[in-house]
Amino acid sequence: MIKKTSTTILAAAIAAVSGTAAMAEELTVAYFLEWPMPMMAAKATGAYEEALGMKVNWVSFETGTAMSAAMASGDVQIAVSQGLPPFVVATSGGQDLQIIDVAVSYSDNDNCVVSSSLEIDKDSAGELAGKKVAVPLGTAAHYGFLRQMAHFGVPVDSLQVVDMAPPEGAAALSQGAVDFACGYGGGLGRMKEHGNVLLTGDEKEELGILVFDVTSSPASFIAENGDIVAKFLEVTAEANKTWAADQGDELLKVIADEAGLDLAAARAAISTMKMPTVEEQLSGKWLGGNVQTFMKGVAEVFVEAGSIDASLDNYESAVNTGPLMAVQGM
Repeated sequence: MIKKTSTTILAAAIAAVSGTAAMAEELTVAYFLEWPMPMMAAKATGAYEEALGMKVNWVSFETGTAMSAAMASGDVQIAVSQGLPPFVVATSGGQDLQIIDVAVSYSDNDNCVVSSSLEIDKDSAGELAGKKVAVPLGTAAHYGFLRQMAHFGVPVDSLQVVDMAPPEGAAALSQGAVDFACGYGGGLGRMKEHGNVLLTGDEKEELGILVFDVTSSPASFIAENGDIVAKFLEVTAEANKTWAADQGDELLKVIADEAGLDLAAARAAISTMKMPTVEEQLSGKWLGGNVQTFMKGVAEVFVEAGSIDASLDNYESAVNTGPLMAVQGM
């Protein structure tokens, strides 16, 4: 069921050739609602339009797999905060996407939540076998789910896995339609109202389960519009710097409004996020080598789970640090 769904998503994503024209006249950017990142303040003030000198269209999505499909069809040129696993699924299937920056790291903001009625925690997680779970397939939450089930020794084929975006998964958990659910952002926050996480962010990191999103774009668009991509990333980097220096309620209110959250929910979500600086992103810990290696590991987990047919030999070509290096020189 997992393989069938992921294959269907991927087929839709690569069915059309990525049709981005040289010298773009306007830009369409994918992003997530209920995901309060500092760049949303720049979105609100029109800083991207000012820097790029063109119209920027913002389109919200619920999953990174949908972002891949939109970039494949040419409807979207840049995807902000696409989960690494859906990016890996797309590139492993032949879609010519590239990572242009590390948008955010958030080990505590992506997790699986077990219904309170089951009274199951990490010490009794084996009891999840045979249960029904809501998972947004092909996403960061899907990868984390697979790794956690492997850690606890729960065979995935013993579970009834239902493909649901986090908001729907949260609703299903609250209604008792599923026994546990995996997700991120606002959906995860609502899941926690009805259950408990199995592992904390720190515990997941100790197991090597990293959770981070990237900014991605079709390779052809980057090649034809390198200056546009670099300027876009520069605005994002400045927004991150501003937030790092001033995390007050006034700025947070702007971010929260753009994300469709109230102030308290936005504060709770963004407090779990880390936005690496340009210098950090270009280091060996991130785009200087570790992300490429990590992608290969993610792909192999998906291959073993039957979610994708095969991994690439390596993922070096799936990272393009050129635009980010240009930002460093601006």
